[in-house]
Amino acid sequence: MNTELTIRKKILSPPGDTIQETIDTIGMTQAELAERMGRPKEKVNYIIKGREPISINTAIQLERVLGIPISFWMERERIYREALARIQQESTLEKMVDWMRSFPIRELKKWGWLPKVRDQVRISEALLGFFGVASQKEWERIYIDDKISVAFRLSLAYTKSPQAMSAWLRIGELEVSGLQLSDFDRKKFLITLDSIKALVMNQPEDFNTQLKLRCGECGVAVIYTQCLPKAPINGATRWVYGHPIIQLSDRYKRNDQFWFSFYHEAGHILLHGKKDVFLDDGHTSDPVKEQEANTFALKYLFPKNLEDEIKSYKQLSGEILIELAAKYRTHPGIIVAQLQRRKMINYYDGVDFFEKVSLFD
Repeated sequence: MNTELTIRKKILSPPGDTIQETIDTIGMTQAELAERMGRPKEKVNYIIKGREPISINTAIQLERVLGIPISFWMERERIYREALARIQQESTLEKMVDWMRSFPIRELKKWGWLPKVRDQVRISEALLGFFGVASQKEWERIYIDDKISVAFRLSLAYTKSPQAMSAWLRIGELEVSGLQLSDFDRKKFLITLDSIKALVMNQPEDFNTQLKLRCGECGVAVIYTQCLPKAPINGATRWVYGHPIIQLSDRYKRNDQFWFSFYHEAGHILLHGKKDVFLDDGHTSDPVKEQEANTFALKYLFPKNLEDEIKSYKQLSGEILIELAAKYRTHPGIIVAQLQRRKMINYYDGVDFFEKVSLFD
């Protein structure tokens, strides 16, 4: 505890000071007061020293013996305990400053999630409010401990930066809390996923807005969150407040990456449990379920019969790629990306088909 807080605590006056002043004025000793209240002398001394709070029963006894209303003693006690708690809380927050610095504070300030102040104690307090936790200990219990948390069912202990990862995910939770969504409709979502292929094919300027609206009508929240330093996430899926969330970044800023991430996360919603949390960071999720989600995404974007048809061509041209993309309702850039991954073409072939994705302009 710093010097200022120590002084504030030292000069803080407990309600017992008023009791002592009152009995001094009327010439009563602590022993007599205790006798008249029917309480042990030691207990009355503890109350006067502020070591024990004034309860409602004590306030009643003080009113009868000293003639000062119950309401006065209860309010005096409340003000004292609140001031004491604030001093103790500030002392705790001071100890959290180093922990606070491990988070992407600059970005959280820039995006309005934390106040733009220099006072590090205030920032530490605001960070707890951002995560909706009472202390650093609760944050660690939710995001770090291996035991399954009610609030977050995946440990981030083995990620590159649990602080940055948790902040990115928390932004998604806060944004979805203000949305008005329909109840989740699985059948409607499946139909919508097929209709969304028109957005994949044509890549309109407002694709991101259209995607959010269409999924929202099915009870699925699509949230776009900018990348944070040390949080290399393409997307994440989990259920929050009874709704599935697909949280996406524009990490690679390319349409093939974006749409694969979207359908991959959609696959998690339809194939896997409501209690699962999936992070597309390469190492925290169940590899079997990740592969299932990959297969699900490819079914929409690069189906097996498309791959087979491509193999029938001795040579691919740009015109053929465009024709195949239209036939299978996908995008030429997505076909190019999948062919590159399969080493069916060189990594510099077809790159002109990729389209830049910008979610936050």
